[in-house]
Amino acid sequence: MAAVNFPRNRAVLTGVSPLVKTRPYLCWTLALMLLLSSLPFSLGKPKKIKQIKATANPADYIAFSKKLDKEERFRHALDRLTFGPRPGDLERIQSMGLKKWLDAQVHPEKNPESPVLQEHLAPLESLRMNIRETYLRYPSPQLIANVARGKGQLPDDPELRAIVVRLADRYLERKDLPANAQLDTAEDSDLNLRMKLGDFLTREQIQTLKNGKPEDKRAILETIPREKWADFAWSLSRRERGQLFNVAPVALRRQLMLANNPQNVVTSDLSEAKILRAVYSEHQLQELLVDFWFNHFNVYIDKGSDHYLVTSYERDAIRPHVFGKFFDLLIATAKSPAMMFYLDNWQSVSPDLDNARGPKSKAKRGLNENYGRELLELHTLGVDGGYTQKDVIEVARCFTGWTIANPRKGGDFEYNDKVHDKGKKIVLGQVIPAGGGMSDGMKVLEILAHHPATAHFVSLRLAQRFVADNPPPSLVNRMADTFVKTGGDLREVMETMLYAGEFWSPGSYRAKVKTPLEMVVSAVRATGADVTSAFLLNNQLQRLGEPLYRKVEPNGYPIANADWVSSASLLDRMNFALALAHNKVPGVNVDLKNWQAISKDDPIALARMILEQDPSEQTKAAIEKMLGAKDLQLELAQNAKAGPPQVPSLIAGLSLGSPEFQRR
Repeated sequence: MAAVNFPRNRAVLTGVSPLVKTRPYLCWTLALMLLLSSLPFSLGKPKKIKQIKATANPADYIAFSKKLDKEERFRHALDRLTFGPRPGDLERIQSMGLKKWLDAQVHPEKNPESPVLQEHLAPLESLRMNIRETYLRYPSPQLIANVARGKGQLPDDPELRAIVVRLADRYLERKDLPANAQLDTAEDSDLNLRMKLGDFLTREQIQTLKNGKPEDKRAILETIPREKWADFAWSLSRRERGQLFNVAPVALRRQLMLANNPQNVVTSDLSEAKILRAVYSEHQLQELLVDFWFNHFNVYIDKGSDHYLVTSYERDAIRPHVFGKFFDLLIATAKSPAMMFYLDNWQSVSPDLDNARGPKSKAKRGLNENYGRELLELHTLGVDGGYTQKDVIEVARCFTGWTIANPRKGGDFEYNDKVHDKGKKIVLGQVIPAGGGMSDGMKVLEILAHHPATAHFVSLRLAQRFVADNPPPSLVNRMADTFVKTGGDLREVMETMLYAGEFWSPGSYRAKVKTPLEMVVSAVRATGADVTSAFLLNNQLQRLGEPLYRKVEPNGYPIANADWVSSASLLDRMNFALALAHNKVPGVNVDLKNWQAISKDDPIALARMILEQDPSEQTKAAIEKMLGAKDLQLELAQNAKAGPPQVPSLIAGLSLGSPEFQRR
């Protein structure tokens, strides 16, 4: 479209009517009206929350036809569409207005991200690397140690070879060990280090670093110049480095991890970033959806090469598409090396290939059905989506040849036509003619992305995550209708849910139990705490049963309440809450100075501040019982390893561990 120059003065027009000569802006007014009339009508229509009639669903769903009051809606938005409110968030959403706040969350691109978050993410360098850069920068420790011993074969890749040689050169020579000594190839105890700890610290400092208090160790580490961190890390033994992980600043701790096991830096960066985004991001709904869709298209980070691949998977395949088209998201995950490696599709070849090689061939690979099965059952149609085992096999045949390029070529998606099954396939009754290539897989993705069963299954899963374990059929059906009408526009599907009366109803209010990630992050946000080390906070998630990116099975972590509720898990959550409130959770700093004054005259006032509403009668009774029993105070603090009990911290801890705080 050519640029339009608006005249500053009245132009002399020829060949046009006198009316236009005397009123030059009429043309622009008409043009603007035509332009606006061509835009979707919905852009000019403010969205409204629509209540449903009680008869829209079976009688079991009657609660979804009722309304929340205005204050409950604000709290529901913060509990369900964020990782939990921070101090002041309730006042901000009330001032901003619910609809404007919702629009900001559904359109995160319109709002700047938190500079605090950007500062926290800056040291995590692997988050910004492509697959090849990650592969080169973080080689395995076994490879480095073996090259240092003179036993390992140098990598063929010249760039990787140079990096491994440089790292192996950190070792001086092998120690003299007995001939029958058993060596762990993952260890380096048989190798002398070129750098010596005495080059950086005095004897007294070395002793403090080995036996001192955490705060004294931290003070010594802060005296080491940044430019010497790498050499300092290589002056320590593997065990000594590991003992400093919990006290070292983020950038130095990454150097220590690089010296111990470079691959662990990648997984640590990714887990830390997830926690930091959940705590600090202004785009809270986007972060919840990234978590949801990664879980929907789950991969397991500890399976071989997925160490290197999951970072780009979440960044490039999941994150850009959470408000986009489902078809694009499906293609991105299907082509992702992380998914292909996890479900073994990178090795899947035409069955005819093995037949041609003969029965004596050792290089048998064959057809692999893993991706085809999970694509149908978990990613699109659902287990009741109407497919058969024959469809699984036909889909697997369509994806033969979809593989991963050699790391020297970038390690990205690659199609190998030589191993593709060229025969005719029939998927869900649709014929895919013989002689095709990569287009066979693309055709399958197109069929599945636009299938009515996919529309329903995806809508159901979103509603189960954001509304209730058993969401009302009326809502799921409307979301599925939107999915079909918009070609799988996920932003439109989410807006259908967010402006539905069922979402803003007593049936949805506090109907979901927080996962460990949601519980930990919401507690940090509720107390206004600062995360000093997401690496250490990630350890809490492992104890509570949700190690990030480490769900082995392809169905991901559960989203149903029953899977997260047990007496043992609730006790663990209470102990975490009490430890956090006493400032005893490593990696988190809680400002406790105002709690004493708040709780002095009215202990429940502190609980009210933490919960941003009156605590339940059950929680009030627990707090009052604790206040009157010194033995109970001591027992609670000891169980949580929180140190000497502090009454304000016990009040805050009981609030964070309360049944109402476990719900969202």
